[in-house]
Amino acid sequence: MIDAIRSEDPIRSKIEALGTTLSLPTVRKALGILEGAHASDKRFGANDVMDIRVYEPGDEAKRIDWKTSARAGRPMVVQRERPCTSRAWLLLDVGQEMTGTCVSGEQAHQVAANALCMFAALSLRRGDEVSIVFGDAGSITRVPFNGGLAQFEHTLDDALQRDWSKPRNIDALLEYARRIRDRDALVILATDEHALEERHMESIRRIARTHPMVLIDVATINPFDDTHARTVFDAGSDRRVPAFLRTGKTAQEVRTHREYLSASVRHELNRCGSTVIRADSSERMFREFVRMVSVSLARSTRNQLKAPSALTLGGKA
Repeated sequence: MIDAIRSEDPIRSKIEALGTTLSLPTVRKALGILEGAHASDKRFGANDVMDIRVYEPGDEAKRIDWKTSARAGRPMVVQRERPCTSRAWLLLDVGQEMTGTCVSGEQAHQVAANALCMFAALSLRRGDEVSIVFGDAGSITRVPFNGGLAQFEHTLDDALQRDWSKPRNIDALLEYARRIRDRDALVILATDEHALEERHMESIRRIARTHPMVLIDVATINPFDDTHARTVFDAGSDRRVPAFLRTGKTAQEVRTHREYLSASVRHELNRCGSTVIRADSSERMFREFVRMVSVSLARSTRNQLKAPSALTLGGKA
């Protein structure tokens, strides 16, 4: 079953490769950038030293302890309590609206599910606990999960074999996220570009005060774009878009409106320290994810390289 899913969806192979080829320090750094620095909930706090060893290629530069390095005369890495929580909550909107079509021919929930697999690949690689939550107007369901990425994909795909007749309830999903007790846990909400409204921003701000948050924003097809409109049907009436509406002007108006709403949502979420990943296909979602992580890692590395070396701090040439 799992092998069949992978063969039908080539993006899954890329996701698996992403999770297995990245070194563990890189994975931790990538997720840490999204999460920010949070106080550890371990017994002895975030500053307790667990181990000291010589710096090795692949170690995060921020783990170099400059005072210890100065005394030793070479870069030394200090292992401390991990400064972030080890749990990720993956919330997926499974309302009827998520059966909408994207330009790739995929349904919105398929793109959203693949995006969640990307985060699961890194979280599981880091050893995090992962929880999956589905929500629509009928119920909010937490799906039990234990295992690796293959088992995660299997659990997710099985859960998506469901009745898609109920509308979404984004308010209930946001309320669920707000009530997650383990503060600082990474919260990832996957929905489409039509779900969030201005009234939802306050709920997102409240969540972001206690949890790092990522929004997966799936863009659906423009029904007035004449390139696609002949094959687009209204979900409620099963009718095609009338020909007189399939004009360049109408399509551009819809495109402009959606871009404006997307920019507004991104601006609001960025203000409260949250991250937005928006795409109209699994392939583009994967590229956006890799680009975001790569840019963040590069920026973090440049900042760390500006720090004085251990030998300079030690007063040696």
